[in-house]
Amino acid sequence: MQTWLPTPSQHFMWSAVAVLVYVLSTRMRRERRPATTAIAWVLGLALVPYLALPLYLLFGQRKIRAAPKAAVHAAAGDMHWAAALLGSFGIAPPSPAQIRFHADGLQARDALWECIDNARQQLDVCTFLIGRDSFGRDILERLERHARRGVRVRLLLDGFGAWLSPRRPLRALQRAGAEVALFHPLVLGARRGPRNLRNHRKWVVADGIRVWAGGRNLAAEYFVGRDGKAPWIDLTFDLTGEIAAVMAEQFQADWSSARGESAKPSQASPHGVLGPPAQFLPSGPDQAEDTAQALLVDACFRAEHRLLAVTPYFLPDDSLRTAMRLAARRRVSITIVLPAVSNHRLTDFVRSRALRDLAEAGAEIRLVPEMVHAKAVVVDDTLALCGSLNLDLRSLMLNYESAVLFYGAEQIEWLASWIVALASRGTPFDRKPPGLLRDLAEGLLLAIAFEL
Repeated sequence: MQTWLPTPSQHFMWSAVAVLVYVLSTRMRRERRPATTAIAWVLGLALVPYLALPLYLLFGQRKIRAAPKAAVHAAAGDMHWAAALLGSFGIAPPSPAQIRFHADGLQARDALWECIDNARQQLDVCTFLIGRDSFGRDILERLERHARRGVRVRLLLDGFGAWLSPRRPLRALQRAGAEVALFHPLVLGARRGPRNLRNHRKWVVADGIRVWAGGRNLAAEYFVGRDGKAPWIDLTFDLTGEIAAVMAEQFQADWSSARGESAKPSQASPHGVLGPPAQFLPSGPDQAEDTAQALLVDACFRAEHRLLAVTPYFLPDDSLRTAMRLAARRRVSITIVLPAVSNHRLTDFVRSRALRDLAEAGAEIRLVPEMVHAKAVVVDDTLALCGSLNLDLRSLMLNYESAVLFYGAEQIEWLASWIVALASRGTPFDRKPPGLLRDLAEGLLLAIAFEL
């Protein structure tokens, strides 16, 4: 049996073609990539083009071509810098909202049931996964009862997360009249873009006027615990106001994309309330810019006295890491809260390089003994955000994500106090220099960190 091996000239030709495909496709799509990601792709295409080129064609696209959004302009001095930045990306401006944060899983569960049970006409649910446990079955049965009662129920599941979700209750939900769509299914192929662009957005919209959202998937470990273990530490919130109609509009766009339909306007109508301003922040391949990444980098340079962050995974790209390090150098108090051991051990290993860099610049890194799945950032006393965004490359550069920005003093202080209290339960990160083998391993793994 003969094994085909390319000659040096054939290998050079394949390498040249593969790199040329990368250059041309990147230029045609006008895709901007982190330097480490670009270097990793080019090295792979040059060294092993027979493997790297098919992978690039399947997974390499980072942005979905979408119609440009008109910038939202405001008079100078009328708008917070964050709102002005997001307005330049065509994102809807802040609007008054009534907001409640959920301090623990039981409060989050009760608020979720309240949001679902208050729906009278339409219930839109977007989540990465539904647990194969009693909590997952409970929520599907609750949605099924509403569908049988005549409420239009739409459930949007990520194509990968669907594999982790219970099949029989999902089929029962569909038989009750609910609609279920998979976002970028793995087996049947994605209608738009490569299969590794996952939908990580998490929210429930009732009648276009009430929203439950945050970082929790709809599984037991996020609310009540599982297998005798305490629930993960996480953050969610509910709100009413015009922002609910904005989020309903985004759900409609995601739903149309998953169904392969042309985009349709949402039927939700704005619901005016009194309250502090809040702003919906969509992030992902459907946005022309890396909206969340741009906001966080800008926040680091604008922060004057504090920057608080909690995230389960910490793998920022070079620009965000540099912005955070420089903020620490100019004496901004930076506190980053992480789980000592997360549910992704590989990311725990790789995060050490960025954490050492920030700790040496003066940032405080606190490692909490429990699993922390919360995602929130507080900048000074004027801005906070909470949602599904992890501070890692996949979340900021590849996934469909979302968050809500809070401009009200009460909401900012609530999140700041929550993060500070959580940090007090943690231990300082040990920033001792790595050995040679660990240093090499971290560098190699960081080359593919955008896929972790």
